[in-house]
Amino acid sequence: MHYLKILSVIFLILSLTGCGKGFFKKVDTRKISTNVNERAQKNIQDGKGFRLGQVGKNTGVFDFATSNEMWRASIDLLDFTPLSNVDYSGGIIITDWFAEDNSNNEYVKITIRFLSNEIRADGLKVIIHKKTCSNTNVCSINKVESKISQEIKVAILRKAAQIKEDELVTDPTYKDNRVDN
Repeated sequence: MHYLKILSVIFLILSLTGCGKGFFKKVDTRKISTNVNERAQKNIQDGKGFRLGQVGKNTGVFDFATSNEMWRASIDLLDFTPLSNVDYSGGIIITDWFAEDNSNNEYVKITIRFLSNEIRADGLKVIIHKKTCSNTNVCSINKVESKISQEIKVAILRKAAQIKEDELVTDPTYKDNRVDN
């Protein structure tokens, strides 16, 4: 049993010391591209890797928040309230609870879910929750079905369309990558 432990430790030491030799190679960054996609493509061509799934149109391509008109319009529209959760990759904006000045223990929270990057009515969902608290700090929260959520949705769509139109006017070379030209 004692010999088995010693043999295991020796084997472990030898296997770990062999990991550093030849595995990591020094490279000249002047000869290797800094573009990740080019390096990945070269590795695939050299037989050093593989790619899962199809690479092409609408396959995991996400715009940055600054180039997404719907996202920018929503942030602009909600600038009057503090935001508690803003997750572009998850496609959600949640405000913190806020109240109007004349509100009596009533608070509102707005959630905007992005279902698409395109400026379309079915590309986002607006959910409003209302919290009502009593004087003894007992609160109840309910989802509110009202015209306000529809009005917010329309305002976001209008603002997003205006942002996109302004970009087209100010930059004649602007090309929307989501549309084939």
